[in-house]
Amino acid sequence: MLDLPDRDVTSRCAAADGGGDDGGGGDQTGRKVPGESASDDLSHSPDVSAMDRAPMDEALVDIASDRIGWFRFYFIDERWEWSAEVQRMHGYENGGVEVTTELVIAHKHPEDRPRVAAMIDDMRRTHRAFGTRHRIVDTHGAVHDVVVIGDHLHDDNGRIIGTHGFYVDITLSRPERDELVSAALAEIAVHRAVIDQVKGMLMLIYRIDADKAFEILRWRSQETNVRLRRFVEQVGTELRALEPAPFDVGAVDRLVMTAHLRTNPDE
Repeated sequence: MLDLPDRDVTSRCAAADGGGDDGGGGDQTGRKVPGESASDDLSHSPDVSAMDRAPMDEALVDIASDRIGWFRFYFIDERWEWSAEVQRMHGYENGGVEVTTELVIAHKHPEDRPRVAAMIDDMRRTHRAFGTRHRIVDTHGAVHDVVVIGDHLHDDNGRIIGTHGFYVDITLSRPERDELVSAALAEIAVHRAVIDQVKGMLMLIYRIDADKAFEILRWRSQETNVRLRRFVEQVGTELRALEPAPFDVGAVDRLVMTAHLRTNPDE
């Protein structure tokens, strides 16, 4: 769980955006944001450790493929959500299907069903992240070879409330399969590298730790409704263009608070 940014850093940034509280009584962030968490036990796929700490939804946005889709599972009421792509993988062309644990398991290939059912049961009991490769059978009887990778899903207080992640349909020739999985992993690795670089810059300038640096970036991304990666790229570009140290911290505050105004719209 990421702590909120230091009050002095946050309020100083907010003041640079014209939203500061002269009395010092209000924290502009207002809410806590769930942090990223490392995926473990991600088997059957090359170099999946590169996906460590990458936000799943952000990582998948730039991969234009109907063979990749997201899912969410909430522990408390065993509620599942599938993206339209995952619904189509299972044969539900028009969407709108009510996804239950029983439905998820029913679509597993009979030879893989006991293993996947045991994995889902373990996930519910231990709340561990997971990764698996298995087969699903869609409503038309076609068999799909899929990779499913799940990470922790947190609430606003940092508690683990479920799992979220993605399906990759790898029912392809071996070269096509390797290319697709590699593209997904490469996208996530690049995403993480960009964020880590800009986090390091903010850590040096503000003298804060990595979690607080990420919180500032995530907070501004959410407040301005700009995708995290694009916002971070813009902040990094502008930080690198500043005069060499010592930095004008006030200029950095204004940069972080207004970077969204100079971010190119999503394509």
